[in-house]
Amino acid sequence: MKSLFARATAAAAAAAILATVAVGGAEAADKTIRVGYQKYGTFLLLKARGLLEKNLAPLGFTVAWTEFPGGPQLLEALNVGALDFGITGEAPPIFAQAAGAPLVYVANEPPAPRSEAILVPKGSPIQSVAELKGKSVALNKGSNVHYLLVKALEKAGLQYSDVKTVFLAPADARAAFEHGSVDAWAIWDPFQAAAEISLEARTLTNGEGGVAANRQFYLGERKFVSANPAVVDAVLASIKEIDVWAKDNIDQAATELSPAVGIPAPILKLALSRQSWGVRPIGSDVAADQQKIADAFHALGLLPKPIKIGDAVRGDGT
Repeated sequence: MKSLFARATAAAAAAAILATVAVGGAEAADKTIRVGYQKYGTFLLLKARGLLEKNLAPLGFTVAWTEFPGGPQLLEALNVGALDFGITGEAPPIFAQAAGAPLVYVANEPPAPRSEAILVPKGSPIQSVAELKGKSVALNKGSNVHYLLVKALEKAGLQYSDVKTVFLAPADARAAFEHGSVDAWAIWDPFQAAAEISLEARTLTNGEGGVAANRQFYLGERKFVSANPAVVDAVLASIKEIDVWAKDNIDQAATELSPAVGIPAPILKLALSRQSWGVRPIGSDVAADQQKIADAFHALGLLPKPIKIGDAVRGDGT
């Protein structure tokens, strides 16, 4: 009987160990960072090369990637708890913060004013931004080019209300632009480069000359960033690593991106040549520039309430 009891006890202990291992395995499987990316840029290179997975493995984290058509859609996913980390242009986090999204600015890339533009078809009679008065302009609502349009119109002496905005995601905007359903298109790379090369679209203006800096921001979900500082730092280190490589290997980066993006390498080479490289902390100057954008949107009635960018910048304990 004693032997039977001992065997039963050993079996129970073994079952308990297996259960503990199973639970531990489930917990490990839950250590995943959900990353949102758009069909272009640093994150797509990270995904293709598996660099982020490699750098996060020592921390016990895996990566779940989700593609989005634009920054507003990406940050909506973060807002509803479906995303932990992502990259967008200047305007999307401003609208998302105003909507109550629990986002945190973690880092930014240097300005890339040539990587966004207002385009017109090659045969368009429109020769300047001032001539957009009364015309229709396609753009992704709440995206980086939303601010480009606001500032370009202001510089040309026009009001935002002087043009008819047609809010469309990039693919739909391209179709509308190509078929003449809109007069102009405010868009960013690589869609910008694709329209310039394949459609011979003409640039009315880009962000140069102080119109719009066009920074890219790395953003995290507040609780995730606060709970996982080492993971966030590893993500930023991975971005820095891929940026250093890409900056010196534009041709190869374009070739690697081409199959995933579905855009020919020569077009991507043009886009990448206009991109800024490097990942930097959110300095006071960057936060101040973001605040100016937020204030401009609020003054136009595009933002439902004023916001303070500083409330959403990563700091100690964030």
